[in-house]
Amino acid sequence: MPRTAEIIAVGSELLTGGVTNTNARLLSELLTASGVDVLYHTAVGDDEGRLEAAVTAAKRRAELLVFTGGLGPTADDLTKETVAACFGDTLTFDPEEWQKIVDFFTRTGRETTPNNRKQAMVPVHGHKVVNHHGTAPGAWFEQDGRCAVLMPGVPHEMKAMWEESVRPLLLARQSCALHSLTLRVLGGESNLEYRVRALLENPNPTAAIYCKTGECEIRITARAQNDAEAQTMCRAYAKKFYDLLGDAVYDEDVAGLEETVVHTLQANGLTIATAESCTGGMIAQRLTSVSGASEVFGYGFVTYWEQAKAKLVGVDPAVIAQYNVVSAPVAAQMALGAAKAAGADIAVSVTGLAGPGGGDAVRPVGTVYLGAARGDKAYVKKLFVSRPDRALIRARAAQTALELALRLAQGKTPAGTQVLAESAQHDPAALTALDETLRAE
Repeated sequence: MPRTAEIIAVGSELLTGGVTNTNARLLSELLTASGVDVLYHTAVGDDEGRLEAAVTAAKRRAELLVFTGGLGPTADDLTKETVAACFGDTLTFDPEEWQKIVDFFTRTGRETTPNNRKQAMVPVHGHKVVNHHGTAPGAWFEQDGRCAVLMPGVPHEMKAMWEESVRPLLLARQSCALHSLTLRVLGGESNLEYRVRALLENPNPTAAIYCKTGECEIRITARAQNDAEAQTMCRAYAKKFYDLLGDAVYDEDVAGLEETVVHTLQANGLTIATAESCTGGMIAQRLTSVSGASEVFGYGFVTYWEQAKAKLVGVDPAVIAQYNVVSAPVAAQMALGAAKAAGADIAVSVTGLAGPGGGDAVRPVGTVYLGAARGDKAYVKKLFVSRPDRALIRARAAQTALELALRLAQGKTPAGTQVLAESAQHDPAALTALDETLRAE
């Protein structure tokens, strides 16, 4: 099995900014999970000379070349012809593929044109890779220990071809068993990397960190003689990370924090509500993206206006007037009010300044207060995002709110929070103390 890869995306639209190359990101994840190290990403336009140069360079650097795009019927779709020539191969007409193309056009009420025959050309020495979801078959070439696989640029076709055809091809070439697992870890990359640096230098199992907003992934991959041994090695190595990081590791092999929150709520028979201002429903959206969320999530309040905070979740207008709408007391009342209005066991709230305007010396853009309520207590936290990026501020706020929700669902006190009793949510002294403590952070 190839150990190294280069991903080559073909299409002038990728270079002009007209299309975002999402295929490269997905393929990087899929290849890494298959035990193949991605060394380079290359994007090249629809030009035979430049494509030939890119193929020649990639053959020197990687064992596996993974192509997306350039398999269509037009004159500028040159990937198959160019790669074939670079790998000492030629193409031949495949009547079976041509019939599939004709049938597809017939089903859609269209007629083929002579240039459609181009898509029915397949390798002579290599082999075609079946496309069950489109008209362009993929291709596989080999020469001097190097392999090239060609897939369509259409993302859903590419992903399906990988799962149905390409991944099995690679696994069949494996001389050993491979097993991977991914730890999801709360916190920033630099701090995390420093704590686990020694564990990242192991040759087998290997471990690598991938940074996301407000969290990181640690992907562990083990090679062994059989799958059971590889799994055992992965599990033993994962324990080393758990021993170092504790509950910062919140789950394994999940799509994101929202999935873990929903599953934890389900496991504990709890429900949740949200009250959002600057995030505008992002927390609710993330929760409801998880299958089964309806079991635990019934109410989401988007309280962008001050009047909405008062009307929907019971925030005292006098508290807003005294402490500002972006404040710890307001976040606390939003969380407690949302839980009460929804009849939920847990509620989270967000109020902040996402910018680009609206900030001042006391509350600069990036200032966010979050609340989380369970039982008769509210837990309040201040978040400050130093980079004045509206999308980043909102994403960080939503992530932090979900972290608060997870800890309460686990029966834990969220770290870095100040506690306000429900009975004290209208107590001037308690609210002032809460405001001053968190404003000073």
